Amino acid sequence: MHLFGLVLFGFIAIFWLTHGLRVAYGATQLPWLKDFAPAPDAACPRISLLFAARDEEEKLPAALATLMEMDYPNLEVIAVNDRSKDSTGHILDEFARAHPRLRVVHVAELPPGWLGKPHALQKAFEASTGDWLLFTDADVRFEPDALRRAVALATQRKLDHLTLFGDVEMIGFWEKVLITFFAFMFQLASDPHRVSNPHSHFYVGVGAFQLVKRSSYEASGTHRRLAMEVLDDMKLGKIMKQSGFRSGVGIAQESVVVRWHAGVGNLVRGVTKNFFAAAGYSVSFVAVAVAGFLLMNIMPFVGVLFGHGWIRALAVASLVILLFFHTAIAVTMRVSPLYALTHPLGALLMIYMLLRSTVITLRQGGIVWRDTFYPLEELKRGVV
Repeated sequence: MHLFGLVLFGFIAIFWLTHGLRVAYGATQLPWLKDFAPAPDAACPRISLLFAARDEEEKLPAALATLMEMDYPNLEVIAVNDRSKDSTGHILDEFARAHPRLRVVHVAELPPGWLGKPHALQKAFEASTGDWLLFTDADVRFEPDALRRAVALATQRKLDHLTLFGDVEMIGFWEKVLITFFAFMFQLASDPHRVSNPHSHFYVGVGAFQLVKRSSYEASGTHRRLAMEVLDDMKLGKIMKQSGFRSGVGIAQESVVVRWHAGVGNLVRGVTKNFFAAAGYSVSFVAVAVAGFLLMNIMPFVGVLFGHGWIRALAVASLVILLFFHTAIAVTMRVSPLYALTHPLGALLMIYMLLRSTVITLRQGGIVWRDTFYPLEELKRGVV
């Protein structure tokens, strides 16, 4: 039994000393948007900012206000009202009448073979004229100089595709526990620093900010390749990388802000469609992921508390790296570093969310997204 414990905690320690430490160090090397001076007018290509909105009447006005105040000389905003049942379409039309840079496309019906959001973004692209495209969400708020700085970053790094990590507004203890842990695991799984290495298989894409060169986006297949992809934002990064274009990731902090879901209950429900999709709709992958969560995120705490000798020493080594990394994430996201100590709680919540997503998707035989049901077999065929 002691030998098994040594092997188990040795494996955990090797993971954190190799992959964990490498990803944590790489995260410190990511460029910060605030370190790039805003691009002058002459260096600002025409940009089309594209987003889809469905029943976003609550958050949309504040986000639109920041878009209209954006300090960028050659910008058009294409908003797609995706079959909204509330006043989203009216809000967009009212803003468009007052602001010439905003154009609105209304989608009344969803054609077969498409998820709602990829279809809406495809329609936005087809209505756009920019040399660069910025894909974002309807509830994201921007600082006025965010685009100029992003263009400067993309130009200096010679990127075809730039993803930015922005601020996520978190209110209350449980939101901070869950979102900081999610950010921790996202970085651990995607290794953002290695995204810019053309020889690595890592890729990243987030819904709040993806700036892509139009010609590269067209060559990668546009959102037509993502027509039935639930994780369309992440997979946009994938098809850009697979097509041989140069991707990069940066940190925007307050320049790009979103209020994801209000309350831990809404967070849990909001990712129901996503987590089983992230596992490739594979039950065996889910089982491996759950085991990995338990081993790598909870067992180091168990080993420190109850282990002895080398087992405790290996657990301490793992825990030091884990807590250092989580602390850095918390500080970057501007919450107390003490939230690193909630790591096991975040892991248990994440396991619950993954299992919940899996069970509900299997029980329903698919997902419900934007009030439309999509069969599981059709979703599996659409995985990129």
